[in-house]
Amino acid sequence: MPLSKSNPLFGFAPKLTDEQKEYVDSIIDNHVTIVNACAGSGKTTLAVACAKLLNMELLYIFSPVEESVLGFTPGDVFDKESKYTTPLKDALLKINENPDRVIISKENIQNVKNGTAWVTPVSHVFARGTNIENKFVIIDESQNFSRSELKKLLTRIHESCKVVIIGHDKQCDLKNPAKSGFVPYIEHLKDEEYVKVCSLTHNFRGRLATKADQLEC
Repeated sequence: MPLSKSNPLFGFAPKLTDEQKEYVDSIIDNHVTIVNACAGSGKTTLAVACAKLLNMELLYIFSPVEESVLGFTPGDVFDKESKYTTPLKDALLKINENPDRVIISKENIQNVKNGTAWVTPVSHVFARGTNIENKFVIIDESQNFSRSELKKLLTRIHESCKVVIIGHDKQCDLKNPAKSGFVPYIEHLKDEEYVKVCSLTHNFRGRLATKADQLEC
């Protein structure tokens, strides 16, 4: 469902590249979109914008690479996970949403009560035992999830959800990148009729960020 002039995706639509248009259209049309995207390509911002456009509650899932020490970090769940939500907060600001108002947290009880808080960030560490229904699910930086971690999440997601799996196969932070489940799940799901795999190859941050991203690690 291509975006119309009356539905310009918060001002982004006229400026989108063909790759970005394909990505946005896939999110709107398909149950699952997987995007293999370089740094600075707008992958998270466009996904968050689609969640707002579709008026769906957003469940933003990330992977703290140092999972083993997360439980020892001071504070409650929100405190422990806050440092991993910067990409989410940046994306919300770009669509003119105030993170302090729309992210569900202990500091935002009033907006939770009145229904204006619509975003829940959570790591897979605290997602065990969950049952995910009627949500717009973003699994961000999914190259940092192992196969078992992605399996744990994907097997909990109902048909009523929209799912966007965001990753970059050249930027894995795992100690052993071979354990990443991102590329294996692309291969596992790519032929399913409810799944579309997209690519975003342009880094809008500029020449330095683009060149730096090209170095093999």
